[in-house]
Amino acid sequence: MAPHVAIACGGTGGHFFPGVAVARELQQSGARVTLVISEKPVDQQAVATVPDIPHWRVPAVGFSARHPIRFLLGLRAAMKTVRRHFESDPPQAVLAMGGFTSAAPIWCGRRRGAVTFLHESNAIPGRANRLLARSADEIFVGFEAATKHFRGRALVTGTPVREAFRKPSLSDKPLLLITGGSQGAHVINRLATEVKLTEAPIVHICGADDFDAVKAACAKHSPQAEVHAFVEEMPSTLARASVVISRAGASFLAELAAARVPAILIPLPNAADDHQRANARVAGQGGGAIVLEQSETTPEGLAKVVRELMNDESRLKKMSEAMGALDAPEAARCIAGRILARLG
Repeated sequence: MAPHVAIACGGTGGHFFPGVAVARELQQSGARVTLVISEKPVDQQAVATVPDIPHWRVPAVGFSARHPIRFLLGLRAAMKTVRRHFESDPPQAVLAMGGFTSAAPIWCGRRRGAVTFLHESNAIPGRANRLLARSADEIFVGFEAATKHFRGRALVTGTPVREAFRKPSLSDKPLLLITGGSQGAHVINRLATEVKLTEAPIVHICGADDFDAVKAACAKHSPQAEVHAFVEEMPSTLARASVVISRAGASFLAELAAARVPAILIPLPNAADDHQRANARVAGQGGGAIVLEQSETTPEGLAKVVRELMNDESRLKKMSEAMGALDAPEAARCIAGRILARLG
């Protein structure tokens, strides 16, 4: 009988898509996979891109020190839902990709005797994974810097990325891609639309909340820009890009590395434990990215950086090579192999 692996990868695209990359490797090895996601709209959008992989939806669990009762009630509801699923179709292994949506699957899986695994993609681990680490049989990390937070228990695998990101572009035309991640980023949307950034074509992925405002602003400054709330085919979109403006989420950095695309990173300043600055520091020090502080960046200043970079082919080539050096093409295969090895 094929082993059954549950992958908890809900909450954000940064959890979901690396989980899918591992799921594909497990499927190719003959395992059966079920994704565990939240009921949040972002997860419903993401899971629609992989209709062939079964999934379970569980109540969203978001930690807030200001609302501990709400968190505990959400966790209790999630535990109840996960227990019901695991009783009807028990997994032999559970892999958690981060976030508190992972808590119930890890704890319920461990109680049922499943082998449990964590993956942490950020340079500074999130609160959920730090809490769940003691319940994990094995821990994988995307950055060497994260290992010290797990007391030497973690294996550096890199962050899994879908193989489609490594397909070369068929176009050599310059293009600026602007994105705030799976849920958009209001500040980046504002910085990137108050002035004309470049004469080159622009693709702007802005999230649903800012779509109308960004569309209107682009009509004024960059009427030829493509504006999307969400893009399903991110690999082909990224393959077209010469430069990307984005936050510094670890999963997206891994996709940039796989696609070898230089970046202008504006880390989220209030990210938990300042993990986005730590992620950006890795890419910046390696030479693949320019890192800007949100509080010090103006629309005019951003436009200056964009124009100088897009007009410097030699620098773009060096940054592309440096970003590509961060790629971990064997990450998904390595994690899938470790899981299957534990299952015998």
